Amino acid sequence: MDFLESILIVPLEQLPFLLITLVIAFTVHEFSHAYFANKFGDPTARLLGRMTLNPTVHFDFFGIILLLIAGFGWARPVPVNRENFSRPRLMGVIVSAAGPLSNLLLGILGTLVYAAFAATGVFDAVSNDKLLQALYWFFGHFIQLNFFLFVFNLIPLPPLDGYRIIEDLAPRPLRGRLQQYETWLSLLFLLIIFIPGLRAYTITPLSAFASSMSLDFLQLFFKLFGGV
Repeated sequence: MDFLESILIVPLEQLPFLLITLVIAFTVHEFSHAYFANKFGDPTARLLGRMTLNPTVHFDFFGIILLLIAGFGWARPVPVNRENFSRPRLMGVIVSAAGPLSNLLLGILGTLVYAAFAATGVFDAVSNDKLLQALYWFFGHFIQLNFFLFVFNLIPLPPLDGYRIIEDLAPRPLRGRLQQYETWLSLLFLLIIFIPGLRAYTITPLSAFASSMSLDFLQLFFKLFGGV
């Protein structure tokens, strides 16, 4: 048990709430890609059973384990064939952006519900200390992780959605050059993830920015509910 606690990025008692958050965040993210791809004429993901909110078809076991111990992981990417789109570049941007935007919406929804609970006395009415702590842990992980996934997935490096957006927006000559160096760009992404010195100047500021976003939305909703 001590060894397990030593390798996890969160205390063991918070692990179930982080896992629930991951299930929701990753599932909605991948479903959003699949839904908009199908809507724009590419049935690839739907035919492969990926246009669903069933989390088991989206999860990558190794990606989840790595996230829990290293703070970085992934779900199974949704296959998209842009050749099926009537306007491949525009629709490709929308499909790529749908995943991160779904996490932004989840994060906003989480802050809205949290602020509503706080303003209406739901938290104060919970007499069971363990249940109250569980609610705080769940909302904390749910809000922070979804805002972070929104920001993180917009990094313009493969294999993230931000790179696919840049790739679709770029003029053809630049797009060809990006594809030529995609392997090296992927290596750069791995370096900033796993080298602490680089991570401190890339991922850590993004995490701080995501936290700042969540606080801004919380303050906004607290004001809308008359203050807390």
